[in-house]
Amino acid sequence: MSIPIHTVDAFTDRAFAGNPAGVCLLEAPRDAEWMQSVAREMNHSETAFLSPHEGDGFDLRWFTPVREVDLCGHATLASAHVLWENGVLGPRATARFHTKSGVLAAVRREGAIEMDFPARPPKAAPPPEGLAEALGVRPVWTGRNVDDWLVEVESEADVRSLRPDFVRLAKVDARGAVVTSRAEQSGADFVSRFFAPRFGVDEDPVTGSAHTALAPYWAAKLGREELTGVQLSARGGLVRVRIAGERVMLGGSAVTVLRGVLV
Repeated sequence: MSIPIHTVDAFTDRAFAGNPAGVCLLEAPRDAEWMQSVAREMNHSETAFLSPHEGDGFDLRWFTPVREVDLCGHATLASAHVLWENGVLGPRATARFHTKSGVLAAVRREGAIEMDFPARPPKAAPPPEGLAEALGVRPVWTGRNVDDWLVEVESEADVRSLRPDFVRLAKVDARGAVVTSRAEQSGADFVSRFFAPRFGVDEDPVTGSAHTALAPYWAAKLGREELTGVQLSARGGLVRVRIAGERVMLGGSAVTVLRGVLV
């Protein structure tokens, strides 16, 4: 049986930028070992696996090349894009995903895709031993949510110039580390980079799930509910965020760059 699989660049409106995700369309669920093998073969930061959910929507799981994760933004955006682009969903339909982080939804809004995710604000906490040294930074503020450490630094230049020690960073007990500052470039409110060597991803190009912490953090700090974040990876990407109570709306575009089949 041939299984459709796509590569989609997410949080960008042009090919070969943003964050590439694998999207695998299944007629029925497959076992975790098989999905992990496919994700290792695709070698993207995450590959998404979609299968019809009993009742409505789709079951959605995400795998890095080395393990399953509980929440992923860019591969969810890529999944919704594939469903609309391939006519699986009508152009005005809502994409509903049943995941380990609850039900997530995506809609088309103002020429982009907007996703409804849980807000995961960080709580102030002293950095664990080795975190600042592994990142090579002097933190202005540090905090932790259920997934990651969030580290604010003094300037956008500090975020750009980061050269982490990934061996040391992988020893920190967290999914990853988000390093952020207020934006100095026009058209953005804050910038960030995301590192998760413990999960097999040294630097993620654009991280939707990290913005579930960045959005409430910067919204509180800047006193606004709608913001624009730019991730300063080599590929770069833009995430529009909107606070809605205990939820965060993550907005962005996506471009399909490859269509194929698993044989």
